[in-house]
Amino acid sequence: MAVKQKTGRVPVLAACVLTTAALAGTLGCGNSYRPVVNAINPVGPSSQPEKYALALADPRGGGLGVATLINFSGDTVVGTLNTAPAPTFLGLSMANEGYVLHQGTGLIEAFTASQIQPASPTFITRNVTNTTLPAGSAPLTALALPQPGALYITETGTSRVAALTSGSPPVIRQELPVGQNPTYVVGAANSQRVFVLAAGATPGVSLGTATGVENTASNAVSSTINVGRNPVYGVVNGDTRRVFVINKGGDAASGTNGTVSVINTQGNVLDTTSRIVVGPNPVWADVATNINELAVLNAGDGVSAGSLSVVNIPLCSASTVNSTNPTCNPNNPVDAAGFGTVLATVPAGINPVMIAVLQDQNKAYIANAGNGQPGTSTVSVIDLQRLVKIADIPVNGTLNWISATSGTPTGKVYVTASDTQTATVIRTDTDQVSATVPLQGYGVAIKVTVP
Repeated sequence: MAVKQKTGRVPVLAACVLTTAALAGTLGCGNSYRPVVNAINPVGPSSQPEKYALALADPRGGGLGVATLINFSGDTVVGTLNTAPAPTFLGLSMANEGYVLHQGTGLIEAFTASQIQPASPTFITRNVTNTTLPAGSAPLTALALPQPGALYITETGTSRVAALTSGSPPVIRQELPVGQNPTYVVGAANSQRVFVLAAGATPGVSLGTATGVENTASNAVSSTINVGRNPVYGVVNGDTRRVFVINKGGDAASGTNGTVSVINTQGNVLDTTSRIVVGPNPVWADVATNINELAVLNAGDGVSAGSLSVVNIPLCSASTVNSTNPTCNPNNPVDAAGFGTVLATVPAGINPVMIAVLQDQNKAYIANAGNGQPGTSTVSVIDLQRLVKIADIPVNGTLNWISATSGTPTGKVYVTASDTQTATVIRTDTDQVSATVPLQGYGVAIKVTVP
């Protein structure tokens, strides 16, 4: 949103200074005295980017769900719209298309989370469209990628992934068979393929799988890769060459710890560094692209503090040539020396549920749901360069979602909780709560639009 700037008065400077005596005589700067004015542009703070936080809330009791659009610059509500009752998941595409899932009904709702134009508002209930997946599909999560990709939705009830055209309304193109109990779709813009994670017949006991699906108009299944037990989440590195699968149940060799399975996306196989052991019960992860680090959040036992495993993930390049690949093929880079090394294990709060990396400051923000006792719900701030925790910010409620975004003069972190009807806003320059925003329901999720 543009920031109005005050224009100050500009002093008029004469081309030369004349005394009274000089004016009385013939000396001067010429018969035509014209003041010279040099324009000085107003100086003020840099304007904040034009973007919004999009929050989803459920008032419960059969009431309509509420999506709230929050202005990034002013932390004010600029629009709300209603969804069907009992929303369970919020997806947001790079084109700022919002998608709401309803696991019990198979309903998919779509709308544009775009800038509000007073003359032609788009963020209103009447513009919400919907599509319904086949009965029993039980949609769990959604990932929307740019064309020629699709909107991918995991169907836990049918062990399939639905590929739909993105937009409003989305249209089902096809449903593809994947592993039993699919949990998540991993991919990013320009991904050659996506990987559908599945926990297997007995989650936590069975080995999970990652099914490769070509990110094209045909969306053909191209691989089935064994990963660890109970894969719950995954992320892609900055150049989309590697996918990191978070296995909450680890594997037979990891004991009580979780693991990360690494997939070479170009080879469509497990990477040469196929497995990284992290902490107990990993649940979420994010990538610090600037410093080649993978931040894996370990929930632990839910009673004592969880932890953050910070993993080194550089690929070979002109500046990281190693003995195994002295020339480094840029089209298919191998792992650089130290890839997969756990650099540090940093303490988090109690019952951590989600992490978001602030890319421009190399800081990670962790939502800790706490144990129900006062003061145990916090947002931990981790310095990913010094590998230390630098703050614990108290936040009300049982936290369930967190998103971070950069900005000038400050970025912001947005947090929702499953038992409060507000979104909490944290400034990233001070790491302090700056605002709370009403949501008209209990928090389900919150994400930030692309400016």
